Amino acid sequence: MTLNQLRAFVEAERLGSFTAAAMAMDIAQASVSELVRRLEEELDAVLFVRGSRRLTLTAAGQELLPFAQETLHAADGGVRAVRSLGSLGGGTATFGVLRNADYYLLSNLVQTFHAQYPSVRVRLVGQNSAETGAAVAAGTIEAGLVVLPIDDEGLSVRPLMRDEVFFVSADRDRTRAPVTIEALAAAQLVLYDAHYGWKDPTRRQIAERAQLAGVRIDPIIELEHVEAALHLAASGVGDTIASAAVINSSAFPAGLHTVSFADPLYDTIALVRRSGHPLSRATRELARLAEDTIRGLSDGA
Repeated sequence: MTLNQLRAFVEAERLGSFTAAAMAMDIAQASVSELVRRLEEELDAVLFVRGSRRLTLTAAGQELLPFAQETLHAADGGVRAVRSLGSLGGGTATFGVLRNADYYLLSNLVQTFHAQYPSVRVRLVGQNSAETGAAVAAGTIEAGLVVLPIDDEGLSVRPLMRDEVFFVSADRDRTRAPVTIEALAAAQLVLYDAHYGWKDPTRRQIAERAQLAGVRIDPIIELEHVEAALHLAASGVGDTIASAAVINSSAFPAGLHTVSFADPLYDTIALVRRSGHPLSRATRELARLAEDTIRGLSDGA
């Protein structure tokens, strides 16, 4: 059973003759007759009562008709969706962005994309990189920006830039020399991304270093957002960490001091997508804009 056979059947029923159906499909009348004959052979049933001036359906034809119409409607809808997406005249782009996207100039990403492609719907999801990677692997998001490392099974990963992570303290003396992992373990730490904890890529790197050094990192306070951690650090509650993008932003609180780690620590920002699954054109274009933005930051660093 093929779509062409079903289309010949539906058009013949709608127009009342194989000749009219052939004109509508822009094929020969004999071709329509052959398509219907093959369909009847496949189903082992006669679909039309032949011989009268207008074709009429048999009981078998009446049973098949609504299913054939539904199938063709779905197929035609799929074709329209793909064609509109191919021209970026419609469709939906799904993309994951970094939790701290604003610090990487990604806040205008949707505005820029929408200005160029106003008919495309956008679903932009900002969450922890561990969750973004899992969502892309599962197919609920087509692609996204993440901080490495993440679990990359089933993913294609393309690193774009590195952003150094610094130790942050209100006490200038604590930032006079690069911080070792042992010194970090001894500090009163306020860390963000509490929900994902040590699954967060930045904290995951720290945990691996601590394990190799035989020490343990136990923050005194864990909360969700870097802004809250910085506020507490500025109040002298404890020390924290932050990337260069955050430190160099206007939102970075006054009175805080920063220093590199003795073994410099980096957030590596990467574009991820499902291995072996092509992106829709809309998401591919959104990914290109995001990649250009990140690479522009890297080139200007």
